[in-house]
Amino acid sequence: MNKGLTRFLYGGDYNPDQWSEETWSKDIHVFKEADINSATINVFSWALLEPEEGKFNFAKLDKVVTELSEANFSIVMGTSTAVMPAWMFKKYPDVARVDYQGRRHVFGQRHNFCPNSKNYQRLASELVEKLAERYGDNPHIVVWHVNNEYGGNCYCENCQNAFRVWLKNKYHSLDNLNKAWNMNVWSHTIYDWDEIVVPNELGDAWGPEGSETIVAGLSIDYLRFQSESLQNLFKMEKRIIRKYDFDTPVTTNFHSLPNKMIDYQKWAKDQDIISYDSYPTYDAPAYQPAFLYDLMRSLKHQPFMLMESAPSSVNWQPYSPLKRPGQMAATELQAVAHGADTVQFFQLKQAVGGSEKFHSAVIAHSQRTDTRVFRELTDLGQKLKKVGPTILGSKTQAEVGIVFDWSNFWSYEYVDGINQDKNYVDSILDYYRQFYERNIPVDIISVDDDFKKYDLIVAPVLYMIKVGLAEKINEYVAKGGNFVTTYMSGMVNSTDNIYLGGYPGPLKEVTGIWVEESDAIVPGHKTIVSFNDHDYEASFICDLIHPGRAKVLAKYSNEFYAGTAAITENKYGKGKAWYIGTKLQHQGLTQILNHIILQANVESVIRNGAGLEITKRITENGQSLYFVLNMSKKKQELPSELRDYQDLLTGKKARQKIERWDVQILISK
Repeated sequence: MNKGLTRFLYGGDYNPDQWSEETWSKDIHVFKEADINSATINVFSWALLEPEEGKFNFAKLDKVVTELSEANFSIVMGTSTAVMPAWMFKKYPDVARVDYQGRRHVFGQRHNFCPNSKNYQRLASELVEKLAERYGDNPHIVVWHVNNEYGGNCYCENCQNAFRVWLKNKYHSLDNLNKAWNMNVWSHTIYDWDEIVVPNELGDAWGPEGSETIVAGLSIDYLRFQSESLQNLFKMEKRIIRKYDFDTPVTTNFHSLPNKMIDYQKWAKDQDIISYDSYPTYDAPAYQPAFLYDLMRSLKHQPFMLMESAPSSVNWQPYSPLKRPGQMAATELQAVAHGADTVQFFQLKQAVGGSEKFHSAVIAHSQRTDTRVFRELTDLGQKLKKVGPTILGSKTQAEVGIVFDWSNFWSYEYVDGINQDKNYVDSILDYYRQFYERNIPVDIISVDDDFKKYDLIVAPVLYMIKVGLAEKINEYVAKGGNFVTTYMSGMVNSTDNIYLGGYPGPLKEVTGIWVEESDAIVPGHKTIVSFNDHDYEASFICDLIHPGRAKVLAKYSNEFYAGTAAITENKYGKGKAWYIGTKLQHQGLTQILNHIILQANVESVIRNGAGLEITKRITENGQSLYFVLNMSKKKQELPSELRDYQDLLTGKKARQKIERWDVQILISK
């Protein structure tokens, strides 16, 4: 059992090794002026700690740890294993990753280590052993930060050999493997394990990595294998840390939208606390980061760490506008509203060189504290110092679960045919947005989560159905649950082979339908769906549905299948299942979700909160904290139900008029 966080962390990445030692005390003074109470250190310091193999130098890190500890900072201690020093590439070339195009990397960049290199594993273990032994009993270290933003696949000979062993353990025989991958197609039958070749651009895959392949079963298994290979590196480091530190939380920072190469749901079991780096693009709609925060919270059904975010602009976008006045605090508190128990930035001090020198920071290049950004950071720090103890550890309760599954993520985007514009994340976001705009709390769940906790399960494009999942869905609905699925669902098994007998395969029973074929709607064309005497636009795919036992809720109004079912509802046992056979535009999806939500008896946090983002966290003593955020472009009215509440941030009565980027955290008097 780990200790967990004992205070709300406000801080971020600090790289004092980039600066002379006499500047550190001044930096810490500036941080404390902004009520910053934590620093993430030693994330990228391997070359400094081990300038040559086996010769370690911790003198500078010792001084950093001492200065931060004496200032009563909470320390998030990195293990530095994400970036290899130059001598390692020179001495052990096999540590370098081979990319999708078959090219071995050379020294430079980061995240370019081969996860199955024995030399990398040995050298990383030796470094972590030294770190954990030296700092494992420091009470100021509140979290161990392993590696950094894992991701990226390797296609080298080490990985190929390890993959063959992984496949032997999974399939046991070549007959089983050939059947699973349907290798009679194109004369691909494998007669010896050493004939298996990794699916890179030179072999059975082509086009952008993760999107085109001849043998989907092979490519999906390789993604599973690579995710597990990187996960084994994390577990290796965690085991070493646990030899010296028995209960401080150990984590690694997840990132991206979401990271396609890492199965977060599998990894979550090994994380003591989930941590996440949030960098929404300047034009991202507000529901997109909200979805990712809900995903992070749902991975362990507990609060998470916002490990990185930007005080203002970032360096990596084609266009990097400044965050507008008030926007920084609103976007940070949006993460808190959805379950974050920390607010942390990259970076605390802006670098003078390198690709990230124009990424914003708490201490900017001007090194002044009378700037707009620093004033806003200080104001947020003061507010978090005030309300953090109340928020820390509070939970979110959801009646709705939206299924997001990495095997479906991988397999759905490997599909050749029907329509090339398949985007798994966007398909999920279409449905998440519906609940976001209604202020209905949701968990983003895996297919292995407990469905019984939810009144409504929504599973868009559930293309891959593994063994036992259909039975789980049937039981959930039969006992009174409500289930929604869509086009491109129930089509293949876990090795990407089609379920025969009509789509949606093993979901035919619960949905009460079968699908004969699917029509691709080419760009520039629209299909019309009629529901409750109103017409709505649809695109992408139109399923030709045979209703069977199911009730028809909406029909197509054009094309040769005009008058046939587009959306159905099926009573199954004590529950209901809906099948939405096309990609409805937002207005049409809103209307059908209005019907489904009413049938499922799911309620919003606040009934009259349109235009505002309103979430609720519940403290250990049962108090409800309402987070009210105006992420829209115009002034909004506070719902009448909350008008007598008190704003924890100000200590005053809730404001009735809410300006853009305004945030209130409300509690009943």
